[in-house]
Amino acid sequence: MKLVCNREKLCEAVANVSRAVASKSTILALEGILLKARDNVLTLTGYDLEIGITTTIEAEITEPGEIILTARLFSDMIRHMPYETISIESDQKLLTQIVSGAAQYTILGLDPQEFPELPSIGESALLSISGETLKSMIDQTLFAVAVSDAKPVHKGSLFDLRDGMLTVVSVDGYRLALRREVLNIGEETSFVVPGKTLSEVSKLIGAAEEPIELSVSSKYIIFRIGGYQVLSRLLEGEFLDYRAAIPKQHTTEVTVSTRKFIDSIERISLLISDKLRSPLKIHFTDSKIRSSCSTAIGKANDEMDCQMTGSDVEMGFNSKYLLDALRACGTDEALLQLGGPLAPMKVVSKESEAFLFLVLPVRLKSE
Repeated sequence: MKLVCNREKLCEAVANVSRAVASKSTILALEGILLKARDNVLTLTGYDLEIGITTTIEAEITEPGEIILTARLFSDMIRHMPYETISIESDQKLLTQIVSGAAQYTILGLDPQEFPELPSIGESALLSISGETLKSMIDQTLFAVAVSDAKPVHKGSLFDLRDGMLTVVSVDGYRLALRREVLNIGEETSFVVPGKTLSEVSKLIGAAEEPIELSVSSKYIIFRIGGYQVLSRLLEGEFLDYRAAIPKQHTTEVTVSTRKFIDSIERISLLISDKLRSPLKIHFTDSKIRSSCSTAIGKANDEMDCQMTGSDVEMGFNSKYLLDALRACGTDEALLQLGGPLAPMKVVSKESEAFLFLVLPVRLKSE
């Protein structure tokens, strides 16, 4: 293999593809990037058996070929090269030279035959969605993906396509995040994408303006984002029936300034830490939100105005879970719907039904 390419484009491609490279693996090839050079195109692939990222860049190829190079070392080498162009040449013994001006590295690559083949799921797209919309749907729900292995299927987000709408749902047993968008979808289906995959997809989307295509099989999904393809294994198992989990009725409605409510909770939460865990007590009464907490190092109280209809209610919350939901709103005002001290709090938009967050309360000890 022998080629010359642009250093900046190679650095960007290697950095993005490296996100799918295993940091440690019993299969050494999974710690590397597969480089394929042919037809003046260099294809780079990283794959850890769960997620794979592939992209291509232009290159002047004088000898086609393939090689696996250790991702971390290769990335460090090309980032420190002094000139705009880099040449890469490997021989039949897998000895690889990486040169830019007077700077030169010689390293031993791995046999490309050792790299596992990525699953093929066809080219037909299930749906096409704007990058901005998909990124916002991921970012508004990813925080509620479960991190524990208690129910592995909840370590991903449910993509539910039905009735001309895409609904993305995440749940971890303490909260639920839901984001929906009207889409022209012919097929009705549902699948669960791992949270790790969605995090990488969101980063790759960046400011991408072109539509993103999703192709799905029974076990895998491919996101086509600009010049990148992200392949991921889907999660198996029975996801929570989110429709049944959302309360149908409420007794109190509270409209708050999202920013002011976040600021108030952050002030109170200064006394709360992993070592000093204590519920955040919130009393909704007389168009006021009175927040307080008490830990071993002291007490904190705060108060803010709100618009309120319905009966007074006092509830306890994990402050982090409540903050996560409010920060994900992305709106100036949020509507809180309450069904009593032990019923989940619903956080929704005043203007639309685009998002819904559920936060389970914690039981307060009687004074």
